[in-house]
Amino acid sequence: MISTLVGHWVRLRLQRIGLVLARTNLSPNAFTVLGLLLNLVVAVVIGTGNLVAGGILALVAGAFDMLDGAVARVTNRITRFGGFLDSTLDRYSEAVVYGGLLVYLLRSQAGDLALLLLYATVVGSLMVSYARARAEAAGLKAEVGFFARPERVILLAVCLIAGRPVWALGILALLTNVTTLQRILHVWQATRGDEPRHNPPLS
Repeated sequence: MISTLVGHWVRLRLQRIGLVLARTNLSPNAFTVLGLLLNLVVAVVIGTGNLVAGGILALVAGAFDMLDGAVARVTNRITRFGGFLDSTLDRYSEAVVYGGLLVYLLRSQAGDLALLLLYATVVGSLMVSYARARAEAAGLKAEVGFFARPERVILLAVCLIAGRPVWALGILALLTNVTTLQRILHVWQATRGDEPRHNPPLS
């Protein structure tokens, strides 16, 4: 994932922006929904073939996706539902952007390989998030790996701006699934000393 130093710098800047946005009196959940709507705009822009604009907007939307948490922290409005809604709509946000990319690939007749890479990217991206969520449900942290969501957004945006979306898909198709494997390995290492659970005897 993004280095700890960079991550700390980003969180500080977001906290300052969160203080400003808190004055709008919009709830953190409202910012979460707005983030999804902004990603829908990104998908439409990409789908119409405006890759440079789509890449720039993807970076803006990616930054916006983190503002709901910043607003929640500075206003002391962190809730379990807010965290759940944020994670859920983040998955939708990522999916709709890939949907816009699917429309672009079909319209540009990019070929079967590009479509297969997109499919592998979608699967890998979803599994990265699922592996973390499932680990946390088991009481473990699984934030390890090369390509968490911030890295995915940045890579896709840069390649869109460069007019090379298939390059992004090739890298993402590989590294999202590698990241999932890294998280599986991390959880295995953290739990391999666990005692097996025995089912109670049937009465």
